Amino acid sequence: MSFGQGGPQSQWDPWKPQSQQQPWNSGDGDNTPDWAALAEASEARAKRRRLLFIGGGALATVAIASAVAVAVVSANGSGQASDGPSSQLPATADIPSATATEPSFAPTSAPPPLDPKDFVSSAKKDKAPLSPDLLFPGTQLTMGDTVYKKGPTADTRTCGSAAQGTLPKVLDANDCTRLLRVTYTEGDTAVTVGVAVFDTEAQAAKAKKQADKKSIVRSLSGGGVKSFCTGAVCRSTTNSYGRYAYFTVAGFTNGKNVTEKSTAVFRAGDDLAEFAFRQIRRRGEAQASAAAEG
Repeated sequence: MSFGQGGPQSQWDPWKPQSQQQPWNSGDGDNTPDWAALAEASEARAKRRRLLFIGGGALATVAIASAVAVAVVSANGSGQASDGPSSQLPATADIPSATATEPSFAPTSAPPPLDPKDFVSSAKKDKAPLSPDLLFPGTQLTMGDTVYKKGPTADTRTCGSAAQGTLPKVLDANDCTRLLRVTYTEGDTAVTVGVAVFDTEAQAAKAKKQADKKSIVRSLSGGGVKSFCTGAVCRSTTNSYGRYAYFTVAGFTNGKNVTEKSTAVFRAGDDLAEFAFRQIRRRGEAQASAAAEG
């Protein structure tokens, strides 16, 4: 005779919260656990975990694919994803040109430098102080290996009186305003440099052109320099720069004539003519620099 309750026995399902746990068989009375049932339950739990992991990975893959699709749509600038691969670049026409945004600037140019010669080409611009000592400063002059001692100076307003031969007429005809002179010596060689001042460059250039072999500046002696080139043969030069014409006369202080073999005299005349040119040019450079700074 059975004393149990009627109806089928309730089975325990570990995934059903309402089921009653029966860790042993109903027919056994030795309280031994039903190991088969426990193994089946453990396997069921492991299977459900694997299914859950696979399902979660699939959802993550779908989410990443959706993000890539959205990125491709944004890059293409349209509401639909491109049929091409996501790494495909847009056509050249779609890429903004680098030259399209290149800035443009108005052309600029620095003012041309001032020409020093302009400042010594006319009396209107040539306003710097002028004297023999300003044009020929110091007490001596070194040209190469030769040192020339500075002698007497003179500043004559009547130009013709400081010249001889045909030069007085040339200076007067072109309205010379001043004739500055200075003498340099080296041994028994002496050179007088004469710088004639005119109002314009054209007058100085014309005076240079009209001068001939007999157009000679008068030598300047005194102050320890003996008279020279008063009756002996001497060598002379003529040139001009700007509104200045400059002349040299070179010879011996012992009265000897200058010949073709008198190389020291020729060199001295050329040195002093070169120095006169440099000093006139420097005068223009100084005035041009001052004008640029002002």
